[in-house]
Amino acid sequence: MPSARQILVVDDEENIRLFLHTMLEKKGYAVRTAASAEQALSMAADNPIDFVLADVKMPGMSGIDLCRELRTRHPLLTVIMMSAYGSVELALEAVRVGAYDYVAKPFKQDEVLFALAKAEEHERLLRENRALKAAAGSDTEVPELLGKSAAIQRVFRLIGKVADYRTTVLIQGESGTGKELVARALHRKSPRRDKPFVAINCGAIPDTLMESEMFGHKRGAFTDAHADKPGIFQEANGGSLFLDEIGELTMPLQVKLLRVLQESVVRPLGGNKDMTVDVRVIAASVRDLAKEVSEGRFREDLYYRLNVLQIVVPPLRERVEDISLLIDHFIARNNDRLGTHIRGIDARAKKLLLDYAWPGNVRELENLIERAVVLAEGDMLMPEDIPDRLREPEDTLDSVLSGGELSIKKASRAIEEALIKKALEKTRGNRTAAARLLEISHRALLYKIKDYGLS
Repeated sequence: MPSARQILVVDDEENIRLFLHTMLEKKGYAVRTAASAEQALSMAADNPIDFVLADVKMPGMSGIDLCRELRTRHPLLTVIMMSAYGSVELALEAVRVGAYDYVAKPFKQDEVLFALAKAEEHERLLRENRALKAAAGSDTEVPELLGKSAAIQRVFRLIGKVADYRTTVLIQGESGTGKELVARALHRKSPRRDKPFVAINCGAIPDTLMESEMFGHKRGAFTDAHADKPGIFQEANGGSLFLDEIGELTMPLQVKLLRVLQESVVRPLGGNKDMTVDVRVIAASVRDLAKEVSEGRFREDLYYRLNVLQIVVPPLRERVEDISLLIDHFIARNNDRLGTHIRGIDARAKKLLLDYAWPGNVRELENLIERAVVLAEGDMLMPEDIPDRLREPEDTLDSVLSGGELSIKKASRAIEEALIKKALEKTRGNRTAAARLLEISHRALLYKIKDYGLS
C-alpha cells in the first residue's frame, strides 16, 4: 500500500486544528498539528512533511514568517496559507514569500481538498530536482535536467556557456518541456548562485495587480496598500528573476519592463524616486515571440532586449532516446515516494510510450508514469496500465486521407498494419491468438508480420 502523504496543520485555534485533522485523516492523509509557528518549525525538522497548512495570523511568529523560514530550511516543502483576514494583498504576500496557494477562512472542505490536489502536482515538480541529481551523467549536464540525447545536450552546453554572464536570456519551448528548470540551472551555475532566484508567471496574476507585483508600491498607493511592499525586482536584487510566460504582459507593462532592463532602475507605485536594482532577467514563453512582434502583440524593442541569448528547450518527441531514461527515473522516484515496488516496464508498454507524440512533453510522461504505478496489478508496468489514448491505434484511414493519399492499395496496407499491431498487443504477442482475432491463418500472419517489419 502507498504510504500516506504527511500534512502539518499549523493554527493557534484548537477547533480549526481538530476540524482539519479529522477531515484530512478521513481522506487518507497522515496529519500532524502544531499550535504555533515555532512548534511547527521543530516538528518539520524532526518529521518527514509533504505539505503544510498554516494560518497567517498567530501569536509570536506569523504564518508569513513561518512560510519564509520553512522555504529556507526545506526548499521542496509545499506550503498553503490560511487566514480569516482575507485580502488580495495578504494573498500576494503569502505567494511572494513562497506559499503555493492561499485559502480564505471560513473555508469549505472542498476548497481545502482542491488546494491540496493542486499542490500534489506542484510538489512532484519541485521534488524532481532532487531525484534528477542522481541521474546526472556527463560534465555538461545539470542536475535539474535529465537526458542523453543530442537535443538536450545542446541545452546543457548552452547553459554552461551563458550562465556566467549578466546578459538576459530568452527560453523558448512548449509547455511541459522544463523551461523553469533551465532558468534555475542558469542561476545555480552563475556567480549569482548565492543570491535570490525569484520566479513569477506573468499570466497567473491579474493585470490590475501585476505592476505592483513587479515594481512594488508605497503605502497609500491604492486602497489595499496598507504598507510599503517591495516588488519582485527588489526581491531578486543581486540574483536572478525568471519571468515565465512573458508574452502575457500587457503593452503598458512591456514599456515599463523595457525601462528597467535598459536603466536598471524601478519606481514603486506611488513613489517619487527611482531605485537601482542589479538583476539578471531570464524570460520564457510558449509563444513564438518573433511572431507576436510581427502581429503587433509584443514590442519589438523589448523582444530584442530579451532575446540577447536564446535557449530553445526541445519537445520530448525530438528527444525520443531520452524517454527510456525518463521512464526508469519516474518509476524509481514514485517507488520511493509512494512505497510501491515496480521493477520496470514491459517491452510492449514501453513501445507504446516510445511511439507516442507527447504533446504535454516531460510533464505528461511524468504524470502518466505515476498513474501507471498506482494502477499496476503486478510489479511490472503492462500495456493495460497505459491510458487508452496510447493503447488505441490512431485512426489510420483518417491519417492516410489527411495526407492526401487516395491510393486504395496504400490505404489498405496502412489499415492492415494497424489491425495487426492491435491484435498482437491485445494477445500480448501470442501470434496464434492474434491470427484468430484477425480471422486469417497463422502462416498468413507470420508472412504479414515479416512484410511490415513487426517481428
